[in-house]
Amino acid sequence: MASTASYIVGNWKMNGSAADVAVLQAIAEAAAANGHVDVGICPPATLIAAFAAAAGKVQIGAQDCHAKASGAHTGNLSAAMIREAGATCSIVGHSERRADQGETDADVAAKAEALHAAGMGAILCVGETLEERDSGNAIAIVTAQLAASLPASASGDWLSVAYEPVWAIGTGRVPVAEDIAAMHAALRATLVAKLGEAGQGVRILYGGSVNPANAAEILAIADVGGALVGGASLKAETFIPIIEAAPR
Repeated sequence: MASTASYIVGNWKMNGSAADVAVLQAIAEAAAANGHVDVGICPPATLIAAFAAAAGKVQIGAQDCHAKASGAHTGNLSAAMIREAGATCSIVGHSERRADQGETDADVAAKAEALHAAGMGAILCVGETLEERDSGNAIAIVTAQLAASLPASASGDWLSVAYEPVWAIGTGRVPVAEDIAAMHAALRATLVAKLGEAGQGVRILYGGSVNPANAAEILAIADVGGALVGGASLKAETFIPIIEAAPR
């Protein structure tokens, strides 16, 4: 059954070292004290095993996986591999991978399907660039991206969607609440159109310069089911207040 709890996930990107297990332990204590929130951390692949061993209630995820189960794919990791390391889910389709590695919507859908086949969760990212936002077509662009990236078997039991305004990631800029609400409502409508009633159970996270100062306002917006947090998730003192800001 899909969870109705807020889902607060930290994406550490290419940051962190073995010494940062202490940060995870502090986050795990906060997760235990805030049982109404689902908490996840997606560290670099080198840290998955060590973090999984110290995670407590925190879900440990990867930042990507390959769509194939095995084969001649140098430098890549399959869903089964990251699961064996201790991950229970993975981000797919992050804007940085779409831009830097040229990942297509079809690639993202295949990766999400591979995670599902391996018994894991997926956090599927969509979002628009500044140029697309300024064109006035952001909602049409992002909903089309979601529809094309969505695996056929999608359900809230294993899939979450993360809306990332690409122009807001790491910049400190955040869309106004009305714009976030409009985008999340449009994404919800797309999920229902594609999946039927099952689309109501897919959590839609917001990601884009979420921090302790703006988390409560963002998480209170309709159809915002959590947050995908970048820089603020690297330190317990900035990530824990975001966990604590999640509504009960």
